[in-house]
Amino acid sequence: MRRARSAPREGWEQIVESQGLAFHRVAHPTGSPRPYWDESVHYVFSLAEVEALEEQVEELHRMCLAAVEHVIERDRFKDFAIPAWAAPEIAQSWQRRDPHVYGRFDLRYDGDGPAKLLEYNADTPTSLLEASVVQWFWKQDVFPADDQWNSIHERLIERWGELVLPTGPTHFAWTNRDETGEEAMTVAYLQDTATQAGLYALEIAMEDVGWDPANRRFVDLEGRVIRSAFKLYPWEWMLGDGFGQHAVRHAASTTWIEPLWKTLLSNKALLAILWELYPGHPNLLPAYLDGPRELSSYIAKPLLGREGASMRVVTPQGTIETPGSYGVEGYVHQAFEPLPDFEGQHPVLGAWMVADESAGLGIRETSGLITDDTSSFVPHRIEQP
Repeated sequence: MRRARSAPREGWEQIVESQGLAFHRVAHPTGSPRPYWDESVHYVFSLAEVEALEEQVEELHRMCLAAVEHVIERDRFKDFAIPAWAAPEIAQSWQRRDPHVYGRFDLRYDGDGPAKLLEYNADTPTSLLEASVVQWFWKQDVFPADDQWNSIHERLIERWGELVLPTGPTHFAWTNRDETGEEAMTVAYLQDTATQAGLYALEIAMEDVGWDPANRRFVDLEGRVIRSAFKLYPWEWMLGDGFGQHAVRHAASTTWIEPLWKTLLSNKALLAILWELYPGHPNLLPAYLDGPRELSSYIAKPLLGREGASMRVVTPQGTIETPGSYGVEGYVHQAFEPLPDFEGQHPVLGAWMVADESAGLGIRETSGLITDDTSSFVPHRIEQP
């Protein structure tokens, strides 16, 4: 693994926008000198590295599914700050094997030794279009002889085709809370892959989803029953909202993607459960719910935190905190290993899962210790021997 430089394509802004990445213009704070999509640099991997990473990611996924089984069997929902009333519904969703489509592992990896799991974005991961489409066409234009860890697009279409969904349209929902357009862009892309798989797909804002109390079912603005829906709207928000609780209490009447049982995988308490079940595993960092224990350097992550907010990095040299309003739900304390340093930039590997198979890689990098909403997405390639 190495970081390399190459000249950006002439008119790259128009190119990526034509591929759907309009979000890149508003992704960074005003005045940021660096674009969100940055093709002036990229990462280069060997085929052997990628094959090893694929195996590690799929093993992590299997471990995560085993962790879900463990939490449900041992009734450990309190560790995840999940309200007692929702626990039986989550268990039933798992027992029904409600279908899932995709997720993203965030990994620490520097090319030397096994990757380390930082967290699993299993419910509402974004940066999907960049990883699937935009970086693929970059590779085709700039390094056509090389390869890329990227079968995301094909696997998504295949996965939508595998699902057995209720009759009628599948609704694709985002939230109007998103001011950047990133979520609408991600949902539009997923809707397109579902349409290519033959599904009848309709778009809708979560705020426009209605509830028919007489028939106990969700409806859209045209009065159509919502029998299946993809939502880029986290389950923890639905658990905490009176209207959203209908989706939990009547989950069997609507097929939600991602499914309710993924509340256990999108919660950072998962990191501590994994370390408890697989202590010393080469792809895990020590993590605890009851405090840092023996760790002299650790990062305290709110169980339901997003975009690097409300985190605290503690080392013998001092403490660094990020702003945010998360943490009331509790924290997990994970061993802190600084992200690798490549020319002053620190990459996080986002390894994509589609269904139960690894499907590709996206890389975000930042100059800071924590990858947040100021990070840039950079492409990658697999160098031919």
